[in-house]
Amino acid sequence: MATESTSYTTLTLPVLPLDDEVVLPGMVVPFDLSDAEVRAAVEAAQAAARSEGDSKPKVLLVPRIDGTYAAMGVLGTVEQVGRLSDGDPGALIRGRGRVRIGAGTTGPGAALWVEGQNVSDSVPEPLPGAVTELVKEYKALATSWLKKRGAWQVVDRVTQIDDVSALADNSGYSPFLTTQQKVELLETEDAVARLKLATAQLREHLAEQDVAETIAKDVQEGVDKQQREFLLRRQLDAVRKELRELNGEQEGEESDDYRARVEAADLPEKVREAALKEVDKLERASDQSPEGSWIRTWLDTVLELPWNAHTEDAYDIKGAQEVLDAEHAGLQDVKERITEYLAVRKRRADRGLGVVGGRRGGAVLALVGPPGVGKTSLGESVAHAMGRKFVRVALGGVRDEAEIRGHRRTYVGALPGRIVRAIKEAGSMNPVVLLDEIDKVGSDFRGDPAAALLEVLDPAQNHTFRDHYLEVELDLSDVVFLATANVLEAIPEALLDRMELVRLDGYTEDEKIVIARDHLLPRQLDRAGLAKDEVTLDESALRKLAGEYTREAGVRNLERSVARLLRKVAAQHELGERELPFTVTDEDLRDLIGRPHHVPDSAQDPAERRTAVPGVATGLAVTGAGGDVLFVEASLADPETGASGLTLTGQLGDVMKESAQIALSFLRSHGAELELPVADLKDRGVHIHFPAGAVPKDGPSAGVTMTTALASLLSGRLVRTDVAMTGEVSLTGRVLPIGGVKQKLLAAHRAGITTVIIPKRNEPDLDDVPAEVLEKLDVHAVTDVRQVLELALTEATVPEAQVPVAV
Repeated sequence: MATESTSYTTLTLPVLPLDDEVVLPGMVVPFDLSDAEVRAAVEAAQAAARSEGDSKPKVLLVPRIDGTYAAMGVLGTVEQVGRLSDGDPGALIRGRGRVRIGAGTTGPGAALWVEGQNVSDSVPEPLPGAVTELVKEYKALATSWLKKRGAWQVVDRVTQIDDVSALADNSGYSPFLTTQQKVELLETEDAVARLKLATAQLREHLAEQDVAETIAKDVQEGVDKQQREFLLRRQLDAVRKELRELNGEQEGEESDDYRARVEAADLPEKVREAALKEVDKLERASDQSPEGSWIRTWLDTVLELPWNAHTEDAYDIKGAQEVLDAEHAGLQDVKERITEYLAVRKRRADRGLGVVGGRRGGAVLALVGPPGVGKTSLGESVAHAMGRKFVRVALGGVRDEAEIRGHRRTYVGALPGRIVRAIKEAGSMNPVVLLDEIDKVGSDFRGDPAAALLEVLDPAQNHTFRDHYLEVELDLSDVVFLATANVLEAIPEALLDRMELVRLDGYTEDEKIVIARDHLLPRQLDRAGLAKDEVTLDESALRKLAGEYTREAGVRNLERSVARLLRKVAAQHELGERELPFTVTDEDLRDLIGRPHHVPDSAQDPAERRTAVPGVATGLAVTGAGGDVLFVEASLADPETGASGLTLTGQLGDVMKESAQIALSFLRSHGAELELPVADLKDRGVHIHFPAGAVPKDGPSAGVTMTTALASLLSGRLVRTDVAMTGEVSLTGRVLPIGGVKQKLLAAHRAGITTVIIPKRNEPDLDDVPAEVLEKLDVHAVTDVRQVLELALTEATVPEAQVPVAV
């Protein structure tokens, strides 16, 4: 029953509730009249229409969400009453316009009647530009969506709608909208805002649809690829089967092949059990599973390891000693240690003591010495003498713990550590493994490789070494480990404690000549393309090369000089400037490779020597490259400058600075006794300098050298050119023992020094110095600084007034 005509703003209508459904204006929806609420609303509308003479009954379509009515409904007209497609009675209702629901009221029939107000949503003409663009966007999005669904007829109808309100309400047909989204559209009164909302909903749905289509496409492509791969693998299996039948081979699976290999291999019992478990996993794993690839790689690694392969040691002790002597000159300490090791192994084997407590008689030696003394090549000679395989493991720059112990199998591309790979490469369980440059191992966030080596190099633990990749015990107790290093201090204390230390302090000049003649020269003749009888190096030439052209603990630079010499001779012969055969003497060296680089200070003109002025003394030091000569210079500041105190230069460490303070304090307190003008030390600044300032220096062994330099400066007496000294000094003038005596004496011998002063308590260390070196050195063992000054200082030749102020 309408209280006004169609332009009325207030309406009284029967309610047709819509459970979880929404009808928007413009939509035509069929309803089933078998539903009691639908039938009651339609009958009430028909009764009201008959009483008012209206041709089309009117109802109010109100969404009912979870039993709660919405605040907005749609005025609907009953267009037709009849039968639905399934034969049930039904009514066709068209949505006309929005109605804001008010209070309930009474009316005919069993339906619920309410009062409502018409909601006007007209848009002014002409449309603003922004609204026109919005209409175009909505139509474009709707057209795109409809075309994807194949609804071409609906496309034409949507494109013909020009009314903004009708276009927005047309989205009520969209099946992808939820009931809540449709209610939001219904309750949005402004037509432009409603169209914006409908556009946003449609755009979001299209974006989700694109993502879903992309995912579906990728999934389909993946499925197709798997199906294609499965089909190809089946075809490949069929081809292999036919080939096996043609070749008369037995058919078998890959896992069966691995099982047969494991059972046939000579593996330790625990390793066999672990391998068979992995074969069981391989049989259960699919061909496409990545785990299958990991298991196959692990099984291949385990089967390739020489679990029970051992080489027989050559127990010819004399023969082994001859091999070491033939391949290396000098290095008696290492040769004796290897000979002792072989002798003990032989006696244990003769008495059936080869394996005790699961451990064999391996060895762990640390070869520490300057570069070029033959540490690395010594490893090959040891393996040759013992009749074992040789493997070199370079550790320089290694910073990852996994390089030693391996990676966990869960990582992609996991590999066993370098120790396991060395055993695999050697092909036996008792090779000689050279751990080269163990002092160059670093550490960072990936762990400390030196810590991982603790178990490897511990004779009490390495018979049960576990690599992270293998995860089975590996017996390393029969391996001879030789670790090489240049700097002993760079090796961690715990690691050094597990190794037997053997020092290689360098070669004497006579040993260098033997090495050059027997090893370096033949090798470089071959590399230069010269026959042995075409170029000969006289012993005088070799001696001059070792003494004046190179000054080192090892022989690397000596070999380079020999190579350079032979290249020069070969080039001159090719240019027609020299005939072969040719014997090189010491007089030919300057013309061939230039002037000497290391002329001894004692061989220079007396006026050009470093110690030609008071205040300069010659000391001895040990560096990473072996022993070396170290000069100390001292000077006094001019009294007029007002300078005082002690100045030290030359990049010195704290210990060396303290030694300088001790030397100065001793001279101040004992100056009168030594007949020195100690008043100068109080009024004038003292400067002590160590040349080669770019090289860091530290240690107490330069104490006597600094004391001698200061005493020389104060007394005006020169320090003897042929004297070098080493030793720590105390405040009372005692000379205390130091280290590296052998290396220091070898350095003094190379530098042309004839007299060396050492602490009395270091006298037993002279047993380590080669006899030929001691024969050429006059070594004085002293206990007090006064003895040093008596030996080192010459008689006063410069008046005290002429003592130089600076050196």
